[in-house]
Amino acid sequence: MSKSLRLSEKWFRRGLWLVALVFAGFLIGLGGTIVGDLPKVETPLRVDDFLDKPMAQALRGQVRDARQAEQDAQTALEQAQLQRSKARSESQAERETFNNWLATRSVTQRADQDPEVIARTQALDALKLVERKTQQAVEQQQQAALDARQGAAAAQERLSKLEADGYERLAAERRKVELRVFLYRLALTLPLLAIAGWLFVKKRKGTYWPFVWGFIFFALFAFFVELVPYLPSYGGYVRYVVGIGVTAVVGRYAIQALNRYLERQKQAESLPDQERRNELSYDVALARLAKSVCPGCERPVDLKNEKIDFCPHCGIGLFDHCGACTTRKSAFAKFCHSCGTGAHAKPASTPAATSA
Repeated sequence: MSKSLRLSEKWFRRGLWLVALVFAGFLIGLGGTIVGDLPKVETPLRVDDFLDKPMAQALRGQVRDARQAEQDAQTALEQAQLQRSKARSESQAERETFNNWLATRSVTQRADQDPEVIARTQALDALKLVERKTQQAVEQQQQAALDARQGAAAAQERLSKLEADGYERLAAERRKVELRVFLYRLALTLPLLAIAGWLFVKKRKGTYWPFVWGFIFFALFAFFVELVPYLPSYGGYVRYVVGIGVTAVVGRYAIQALNRYLERQKQAESLPDQERRNELSYDVALARLAKSVCPGCERPVDLKNEKIDFCPHCGIGLFDHCGACTTRKSAFAKFCHSCGTGAHAKPASTPAATSA
């Protein structure tokens, strides 16, 4: 049909299609913002909302205190180990000195050195006592760290069990929220789809068809594209069921339209030739002729064959002769392409008829 349109009309139509796409783009942007903000109508959920809060706070306090006690015990243990190492070094050094002194005394066998032996032995015993005390301090801190670690682990285990139950209830509630938000979105997009279907049936060829098509594009995009990321695990069934329903409705409409078209064609082919041509739109007739099909029945016709003036399928006139210059022309042309005479001009009078 575009071949039969005027050049300006073609560009106007292209501009209007651009208007339809831009309009659809703004609607899609607005719809996407609304669909994306729909979850904000629900209160954000946290696991603490599904726990026994006093018990959870008590267990978390126990874990925190046990971790702090373990840290303090570890710090004290490091200090005790350092003191034990120092005591062991002093005791070892004193033992070596004492052993060397005993070796010297055994050589000299001097009796006046016996009191010094006793003093050195007592000093060594004192160092050993200090070493044992530092070892006991290390063991005490190790026990304290172990007790704190075990207490933290036990409290953490109880807290984990409590939180696991809370997470299960949180997941169940989130599934409910997800379903509600999906239903909100579905309640928003289904009416848009229904309105788009009504506009397609009733208004797609009206004066404001660019806005109609823009809204149709927006509704289809909103339902079949924007709704997809928010579908729950079973939400795909909704999309497919609605898609099947829309396809069935559109298919039924197309079948009924085809039957109505065939019925109209049958009735039109029974009308007189001139009446049939008058009922055909000029642009539609030219568009069909440009495709080498009959404007009346839309069946293929060899229009290049100059011997064919009527459709061999339905009998409608395709070519006639100009009333002024008798040039063969399209029966649907409004003016003769040879002399420019109007298509409905009466044949010129012959000289004989004039003299009579």
